[in-house]
Amino acid sequence: MPGDQVSLRVTLVQTASTLDPAQNRARLDEAGELAPASDLVVLPEAFARDFGKAGTDLREYAEPLDGPFVTRLREVSSQSGVAVLAGMFETRGRDLPPWNTLVLADGDQLTTYRKIHLYDSFGYRESDVLAAGDTGPVVVDVRGFPLGLMTCYDLRFPELGRALVERGAEALVVPAAWVAGNRKVAHWTTLLRARAIEDVCYVVGVGQPGPRYTGFSTVVGPEGDVLAQAGAEEAVVGVVLERAAVAAAREANPSLDNRRAGLGVPG
Repeated sequence: MPGDQVSLRVTLVQTASTLDPAQNRARLDEAGELAPASDLVVLPEAFARDFGKAGTDLREYAEPLDGPFVTRLREVSSQSGVAVLAGMFETRGRDLPPWNTLVLADGDQLTTYRKIHLYDSFGYRESDVLAAGDTGPVVVDVRGFPLGLMTCYDLRFPELGRALVERGAEALVVPAAWVAGNRKVAHWTTLLRARAIEDVCYVVGVGQPGPRYTGFSTVVGPEGDVLAQAGAEEAVVGVVLERAAVAAAREANPSLDNRRAGLGVPG
């Protein structure tokens, strides 16, 4: 198929967001500077404004989709010709907890994904300050490459990755602010590889760096190989995704076709 020949140049920007939205917004220009070598630039979860201390009321820092952050994101994409994906807190109204939202600007096209699984784990309670999005998986075409969107803690739920692949995704893109801690790097990198192996697709995980977060932004190929990986510090990593590689991996390992019906989870 002609679509199998599609290549997508992806640049992962492992960088820390700050508590100053204006400063983070200004740094979107860096994505535009990466355009000559990129079709898609991926920034981490909560790039528009960091979470701050655990339990911080994030309503004050949430913005609408026509607010300053998304407006600048769209300008950078249109001016540079590169698609840009980044995380923000999206307002639901002054008295309601916001969504944790990924926004993908690709010229005139805007795609959003609101994080489904909130990080109520390891002593954190993301659901105290944020609202979960609905459970509709989001797949978006970027330069002919179908991408499924996930955010951070979503990675721990294999059913979301499978739902995205069933809707045509050939790569899962996972911006994150994966909190540092015991075993957390191992969990992050293992789960990225697991999603790639079980769904026979690329997985692109882009995190915020240490010391607060784990870093280790990673790209895994559809056969489970780590194709690129950062360490704990700030980094920029480039990789090329090939649809032909997904097609070849799925031909060699047709596990998606070999699934048996009727294995639903009991209610």
